[in-house]
Amino acid sequence: VNNFSHISLIVKKYYSIGACFGPLYCNLKAKASTMFASRTVLLSLGQNAQCLSLRNRIAEVLQRAMAPKRPLASLANSQFLLKRPATPNCSPIRCYAKGKDKKKEKGKTKVTVNENQLAEVINVGSLRSLMEKALLQMEDDFVKHLSLRSTTGAIESVPVNLDGNEHTMQELAQIVRKNPKTIVMNFATFPQAIPAALKALSKSGMNLNPQQDGTTLFIPVPKVTKEHREQLAKNAKQLFVKCKDSVRDVQLKFIKQLKKQDRISEDLARSVEQQIIAIADQFIANAEATLNKKQAELLGEK
Repeated sequence: VNNFSHISLIVKKYYSIGACFGPLYCNLKAKASTMFASRTVLLSLGQNAQCLSLRNRIAEVLQRAMAPKRPLASLANSQFLLKRPATPNCSPIRCYAKGKDKKKEKGKTKVTVNENQLAEVINVGSLRSLMEKALLQMEDDFVKHLSLRSTTGAIESVPVNLDGNEHTMQELAQIVRKNPKTIVMNFATFPQAIPAALKALSKSGMNLNPQQDGTTLFIPVPKVTKEHREQLAKNAKQLFVKCKDSVRDVQLKFIKQLKKQDRISEDLARSVEQQIIAIADQFIANAEATLNKKQAELLGEK
């Protein structure tokens, strides 16, 4: 290489080898521009005895720069290397946390009820009859105890526990509507039933506040307020829970009877048990649908 431009390119290319190239390059360029009109730097330096030392340094640097690359460990002590800390050869990888708190929704396996198979093991008619009874009782309680306005019909059907026996209110008193805002109950025939009647009315859930005058009870018809509607809706939920518990009790009763039978196989017993649970679930679903409809009616929702 005899041309100054070639030397400049080489020196610039390998400038990162050592900090000494900075002053060396400036010194070389200054001497070449001031001492010689041509750009043959090495020849000019060779003709000038004072630049012999500089020429040797340039030749040594070029020889080092153009030599094959050596391992990093062998160049660690070189004065031309920049001392930089070694970094591991790795690429950043972002790891995402697993959603441990997200529970996978598992659909329940649909159970097909085989009436013939059930009939061989349990009394299917009795099973359905007892569960149906719990549902009908809830519907009957809805009619009796969850009326928005206190009517004579609703009060007449209120049950009263007297001397250990249950009676309806109309069996113990004469009930008439005196005016749109007042209902009158006359207990002249059974005055001893008044304390039990007062207790039954307070538990009826109709928000009644009867006033006693001798053997007569005067019941003001309460106004339909938002609070009254919400309370009736809560009472409906309590009656539904009672119905649900009754259905589950019937379910448990028949499952216990099933497990006492030794003449059937385990697979058949397991299948029948699942079918009993499926029947109970269907009755509870029907009861819940009735509850939702009643609550919407009580709260004035469409």
